[in-house]
Amino acid sequence: MQRILEFTGWEPSAHSVDWSVVEEELRIPLPADFKQLCEDFGGGTFCDSVAFYGRTEGSHFNFLLPWQAPLLLPAESGQYQEYTPDGKGYIKWASTEWGTEYCWLVDAQQPGTYLVLARGEAGEWCEYDMSTSEFLYRVLADKDFQPFGIARYGLDPTFQPGPEAHTS
Repeated sequence: MQRILEFTGWEPSAHSVDWSVVEEELRIPLPADFKQLCEDFGGGTFCDSVAFYGRTEGSHFNFLLPWQAPLLLPAESGQYQEYTPDGKGYIKWASTEWGTEYCWLVDAQQPGTYLVLARGEAGEWCEYDMSTSEFLYRVLADKDFQPFGIARYGLDPTFQPGPEAHTS
């Protein structure tokens, strides 16, 4: 977590989230480091290319919207299914402008287990046994983190917050 703050030069902000409401809707607890990322950054874009769904309100960078929208569609077939409450499947927490998705594989019967999944443009899935913040840091800063790392593109190490969830 600290490495992401240092990498981007971002000063943590105080984004208040009622995690009990979010976790009640999903019917699973979320990773502690993800919750800390949300509270420190909110939703926005890392390095002008990685959209981080760090909000739980509004229509921009809202963590719950990508999860809720597919529930209206028939389940896709393939190696992994979209998560449904009390079930097993993936929940997306970030994506890139190139169509890459960063998710967790979660199982309501095994709360607290968060395998990171990444799916590239061709639809192939890769599994990573690491925390959300470690995975995100490697995507952003590790030039050898292939095929999902973006550091090889020489993008500025920035974080740009999205529009505020509430407007006055």
